Amino acid sequence: MSAEKSGIASLSTANALGYEAKPSPDFPVATGKLCQKGLHSVTHAAHPERILAPLRRREESGISGRPLVGSGLDAAGGSAGAGLRRTAHGVRPAATWQSATWTEALDDIAARILRLQEQHGPDSVAVFGGGSLTNEVCYLLGKFTRVALRSRYVDYNGRYCMSSAAAAQQRAFGIDRGLNFPLDDIPKAKYIILAGTNIAECQPTMMPYLLAAKKQGAVLVTIDPRQTLTSKIADLHITLQPGHDSLLVSGMLHVLLEENLYDAEFVSAHTEGLEEVREAVRLFPPDRVAALTGVAEDTIRTVARGFAAAETAIVLTARGLEQQVNGVEHTLQYINLCLLAGHIGKPGSGFGSVTGQANGQGGREHGLKADQLPGYRSLEDPEARAHVARVWGIEPADLPGKGVSAYELFGKILDGGIKAMIVLGSNPIVSSPNNARVAEALAKLELLVVVDLFETETAAYADWLLPGTSFLEAEGTLTNLEGRVFHRPQAFAPAGDSLPDYRFICALAERLGRGQYFRYTSVSDVFDELCRASAGGKADYSGMSYSRLKEAQGLFWPCPAAGEEAAAKPAGHPGTPRLFAGGVFPRAGGRARLHGITPQPPAESADPDYPYLLTTGRLAGHYLSGAQTRRTEALAKKAPEPVAELHPALAEQLRLRQGERVRLTTRRGSLEFAAKLAPDIHPRTIFVPFHWGGELAVNRLTNDALHPISRMPEFKICAVRVEQAKPVHDPPVPETAQKPCSK
Repeated sequence: MSAEKSGIASLSTANALGYEAKPSPDFPVATGKLCQKGLHSVTHAAHPERILAPLRRREESGISGRPLVGSGLDAAGGSAGAGLRRTAHGVRPAATWQSATWTEALDDIAARILRLQEQHGPDSVAVFGGGSLTNEVCYLLGKFTRVALRSRYVDYNGRYCMSSAAAAQQRAFGIDRGLNFPLDDIPKAKYIILAGTNIAECQPTMMPYLLAAKKQGAVLVTIDPRQTLTSKIADLHITLQPGHDSLLVSGMLHVLLEENLYDAEFVSAHTEGLEEVREAVRLFPPDRVAALTGVAEDTIRTVARGFAAAETAIVLTARGLEQQVNGVEHTLQYINLCLLAGHIGKPGSGFGSVTGQANGQGGREHGLKADQLPGYRSLEDPEARAHVARVWGIEPADLPGKGVSAYELFGKILDGGIKAMIVLGSNPIVSSPNNARVAEALAKLELLVVVDLFETETAAYADWLLPGTSFLEAEGTLTNLEGRVFHRPQAFAPAGDSLPDYRFICALAERLGRGQYFRYTSVSDVFDELCRASAGGKADYSGMSYSRLKEAQGLFWPCPAAGEEAAAKPAGHPGTPRLFAGGVFPRAGGRARLHGITPQPPAESADPDYPYLLTTGRLAGHYLSGAQTRRTEALAKKAPEPVAELHPALAEQLRLRQGERVRLTTRRGSLEFAAKLAPDIHPRTIFVPFHWGGELAVNRLTNDALHPISRMPEFKICAVRVEQAKPVHDPPVPETAQKPCSK
């Protein structure tokens, strides 16, 4: 399920798998709708390739069964066959699995962890989590790493998702929540800018809110390297080269200040840093920005004036501009635009970052990030450490310090510092940039444990592959992009010998000699402790309970147990749907921070050897690494493999026709794809979706440069050479191929 959340009302017997999903008409977010992924989501739980018992890698003929480098599975997502497996860099021995009991698995894993930590120290073991796990599991993974393993090394794939927006909102507002307003504020907005986000295809259940705004006269502006399905309903679309967002918004801010269109009263009373912004944009008048970006000066002025003059206005961003080494700065520029115009903290106005992972918001709130503790507390804050240590029953001095980001964990493996890793709910070989380096790291581990539904590309490297539970089998809570916390009930008992994730974590902690810190009789016990640990933090859940969440169909954080609002209501604090009411921000002095941004080039720019820019994104029918959706027949039929989208003018230069093979080469390697001619893409930009592994894994080509603060990789821009590949007898690109989205 996506980050806005959709409700499934019933699972009725309807097909060979036994069930189909139907949307809940009363669910408070998705307006009674499910996207195509939601409609087919039941197939994942009942899929014949699902892992239903612990599997141990078996060595044969004295040769390790672990691939040395590459992707693990074939492009379609299934096993490449017994005996040999084709990986990204040649043919390697395939994984040979042997069934085992949970007792055997847990005993062996614990013994190997203890041995490695005795030899190399606590930090020799790391944990890599996922943004689709429940709040309870995210919380427990962070606690498990720091208390049971006593390691500093934990992070999750959400680092690849919203870390730029999170860092920007923390710096500007003092708090990070995907949206600082409820979704039903969108129809109240009179002007909406969508930058680097394609909601129609990536978050389709949000579309009714945009359509309602349009029906009430809102102006909709989309900014993207391509015209997408979302841009088809826009009043204005700006085709922007990847990496130019800060430049473009500098021109808009220049107009607001030059023409005195900004909300001087709001800025004076509720912000700081105006002169920094004024100085930064002084050198970027609209005519210069037009020359640098190719966007018409009149367009820049029109959008700036329209946004400032609107009674209410919203900006929504996503991965298109955030997955860059300048993603924090791009995001801060759009926040500057909202603050200067006074469009924040009131109905119909605000800034938001749209995400796609089911619990990308909750995952980063409760300790699954390298630098955070539950409640969105800083790991380096002595008061935060003391509070969380008290809840956990340990001494603050026993809490490890800050670790490293998700991608940097693989560097620690290559450096020899990390010897073992537990991966739960993630497929980093497909989702990480420069993925050959990730494969090299995983092959070097002395112990890799993967918990998942399927033998993913990452699981092909595992020593132990353990069966996880599907979303239908796991009770817990999830937090959507609004900061609204929902209870998700368990629909079915876990399939086969699969074990709820929280029970696996607790059982392993017991065998590591730390079981006294993980005594839970139910998942609700975990949530109750999470709430206590979050008390007083920015993401305060302490006023929540399972019973309240079920009754209210969700509560917005912060929702503290103490305070005047909580005391005034018999049921407790009502939650906080809208942040910053009255212009008060959770920063020292209560003011938001404006930032003077000087636009910077990407880590790689086009040059004579690599004259174009490669960008990546998602398809409407696929989800993240594609481990589940590539196994869903109805979805895979629509997009059986990725295609490279490029402008017809470039295709003409290459003498390339629709469906013929094109070779893309970056400084990290070469891959071939079928070409799709797209007149609506930026002429110097090539787009490829990232949901595949093997020879179709575009993340083998992407740049692993990191933002210095957020540690977000540069997924969305790398210099690329484009050539016609040698002719092959491939079928043409099907007309049903899905349109891509920039998120």
